[in-house]
Amino acid sequence: MVRDGYYYGLPLLAVAVLIGWLTRPGWAVIPILLAAFFLWFFRDPERAIPQEPGAVVSPGDGKITDVSPVIVGGEPRTRISIFLSVFDVHVNRSPIAGVIREVRYQPGQFLNAMNRTCADLNEQNIVTVEGGGQMVVFKQIAGLLARRIVFNRKIGDRVERGERVGLIKFGSRVDVLFDSGASVKVKVGDRVRGGASVLAYLQEKRELAGAQAVSAERGN
Repeated sequence: MVRDGYYYGLPLLAVAVLIGWLTRPGWAVIPILLAAFFLWFFRDPERAIPQEPGAVVSPGDGKITDVSPVIVGGEPRTRISIFLSVFDVHVNRSPIAGVIREVRYQPGQFLNAMNRTCADLNEQNIVTVEGGGQMVVFKQIAGLLARRIVFNRKIGDRVERGERVGLIKFGSRVDVLFDSGASVKVKVGDRVRGGASVLAYLQEKRELAGAQAVSAERGN
């Protein structure tokens, strides 16, 4: 369990005991139910992380709401959007193994995470990870209910594929952007699990450059 669960849950249990002692035990049901919800919401299950070369795993649990081509910095990329409801695990994980090259917080609105414009307008944390000669960007995007994004790594840190890196409290969304030449393995409507579900397979740039060199040599 994420420690935030204890911060929310234990005080509510204390309130329940106090209410039950000062009034009637029945009045303690509401804070007990709220405490149980928070303890459940901040669950943090272990996951089997795929080990296949080039795998991009989901940074969070939820439902795929968009798979589309986008242009970022003049370069074609593929974007996959994942909606996290209040019933999903909200722990976020790194989509690939590599080094964190950029972390950028962007203040903004709190539009519904299902809204397409929230990817640009909502409060979000934008993280760039470099690994295998590829740059993968993932965004922690606050939703209608979310009011706090947690990211516990910094620029220069080495992360492993599927490693826990933070969370978004309550309803939210995560976006993943990667090379447009990657082989996408999910579609809109699919449900994914953070760290365990493969979104796509990247072709390592080193391998690509080697293949092009061999092809050129054969052509001579």
